[in-house]
Amino acid sequence: MKASPIAWFTLVVVFLVAEVQVSMAVTCSPVQLSACVSAITSSTPPSNLCCSKIKEQKPCLCQYLKNPNLKKFVDSPNARRVASTCGTPFPRC
Repeated sequence: MKASPIAWFTLVVVFLVAEVQVSMAVTCSPVQLSACVSAITSSTPPSNLCCSKIKEQKPCLCQYLKNPNLKKFVDSPNARRVASTCGTPFPRC
């Protein structure tokens, strides 16, 4: 059974897209979470922008937890509530 050229082309495109997504590294910058300040410091629900930034910065959260200046904000009950509301499980570091 021979694979058609279209099937091969589709397979190559899928691998290329997957490789591009893996190679796009996240730049860890706590400033990116500034959209979440009001939700973390009050009972305001997180905005869509806040949720997208939390999801984007998720690989960096353990790094932020190790920083004493950031830990008090990132490890607060409100920060955990915001992450949960956004559907981003809080990491175990």
